[in-house]
Amino acid sequence: MDSWLQILVLVACITPAVVQGRVRNYTFNVVMKNTTRLCSSKPIVTVNGMFPGPTLYAREDDTVLVRVSNRVKYNVTIHWHGIRQLRSGWADGPAYITQCPIQPGQSYVYNFTITGQRGTLLWHAHILWLRATLHGAIVILPKRGVPYPFPKPHKEVVVVLGEWWKSDTEAVIKQAIKSGLAPNVSDAHTINGHPGPISNCPSQGGFTLPVESGKRYMLRIVNAALNEELFFKIAGHQLTIVEVDATYVKPFKTDTIVIAPGQTTNALISADQSSGKYLVAASPFMDSPITVDNMTATATLHYSGTLAATSTTLTKTPPQNATAVANNFINSLRSLNSKIYPAKVPLTVDHNLLFTVGLGINPCPSCKAGNGSRVVASMNNVTFVMPTTALLQAHFFNISGVFTSDFPGNPPTTFNYTGSPPTNLRTTSGTKVYRLRYNSTVQLVLQDTGIIAPENHPIHLHGFNFFAVGKGLGNYNPKVDQKNFNLVDPVERNTIGVPSGGWVAIRFRADNPGVWFMHCHLEIHTTWGLKMAFLVDNGKGPNESLLPPPSDLPKC
Repeated sequence: MDSWLQILVLVACITPAVVQGRVRNYTFNVVMKNTTRLCSSKPIVTVNGMFPGPTLYAREDDTVLVRVSNRVKYNVTIHWHGIRQLRSGWADGPAYITQCPIQPGQSYVYNFTITGQRGTLLWHAHILWLRATLHGAIVILPKRGVPYPFPKPHKEVVVVLGEWWKSDTEAVIKQAIKSGLAPNVSDAHTINGHPGPISNCPSQGGFTLPVESGKRYMLRIVNAALNEELFFKIAGHQLTIVEVDATYVKPFKTDTIVIAPGQTTNALISADQSSGKYLVAASPFMDSPITVDNMTATATLHYSGTLAATSTTLTKTPPQNATAVANNFINSLRSLNSKIYPAKVPLTVDHNLLFTVGLGINPCPSCKAGNGSRVVASMNNVTFVMPTTALLQAHFFNISGVFTSDFPGNPPTTFNYTGSPPTNLRTTSGTKVYRLRYNSTVQLVLQDTGIIAPENHPIHLHGFNFFAVGKGLGNYNPKVDQKNFNLVDPVERNTIGVPSGGWVAIRFRADNPGVWFMHCHLEIHTTWGLKMAFLVDNGKGPNESLLPPPSDLPKC
């Protein structure tokens, strides 16, 4: 054999083949669709006329191209919630953060590759309150030939939880902004778009989940609600939790899950009854004195061969303020942390941050209903002001005057965060980001405040997964609390509940250059300003740098 040929063969033997995924093309036409729920009809914003919208299927390593065409009167963007978007921030989707919105009559192709992720996520509109109906699931299957690290289910079923207003949701939030007060709560919760029969609309059907006795099913559960955390349970059946936010967890059994807006949970269920119909229930979790929609959404688990007239086995939903039930679920979550799926928790910290999250009250002379004041929300007392140029464009093209890099790493004023509120409830305003060096490590403690009311805030970080290394009630005490952190197998997520009147600590590595939004996933709190962004600088060389924007990036 020629020596050069020997060298080629040798190189081929020692160089691992780079296996590229396939390219998946989707068309999302954003259109209005007249829809009837609760015995009344209204036009809603949808993708392809579907509510919930279509499920996007892909495999790990696939490249996904979604052409979004806007055929409604609103500006539109779509966020691929939980997709890492490594170096592809232009496809992340939050309006005025990574892109200007897609204007009526225009279209934009979201182009991203799914790297090192598999599981259930969601997509949703990321502008105004359009995500109330503009949402759907993302299912990322493992690479071909790679098994699940748990028993393979006979069938997989997507279960999208949501909220429904009889009124136009854009009118609901406009009225709230005008008044300076909280918006009207939803009229019902939904399971795959259906509330189920309720007393004042008994004719309304609900979602049915058909099962066969002796078979195992995996429910891919998504909370796409705007403002409410939900309990989910099925009468007469245990759920085995195997994944949250597209990361595998150590399996555990429970009869009730708690899931915040933006979170996902994969649960195995064994159809271990011989026959029958069993109630599936989604009900609100709120452990603060704040009004929520108290309607329970219902669906039916229906064994094959069971007559339609058979009575349904019922289940008791947890009380609305069942903190213990919620904590039982949250405290059971641990990363799988296996050889194949290790928990790469940062053990050293470059940036030690503490952000308060909560509400405030600012003057508003035109807010008559609020007696000249309006409710606002903030992080570290900064109420975020949305820019009119997208932050990522301003960063990439060095456009000055759009944002400042002086977001405070600690509360500007120290007070008893979960005790008596300070006399001055005002916040400052600004479009501020916190700058991170590429590949630096971050520990961020998110501290709830008792201003107006303590509340559980589900905080979502774009562009990253993080590890939830600790949580507690009251005010975070670094000297004591850090000693109890779990740095071995903490759960890995993209959306985390800050406990009502407490704190949560997360860690992540800033290995994704770009501008990444972080905000409360209760939509009203985002509207009120509970949001900020991290700016992660480029590293060394092209593989650690943000890609240039695509040619069809929408213009403001």
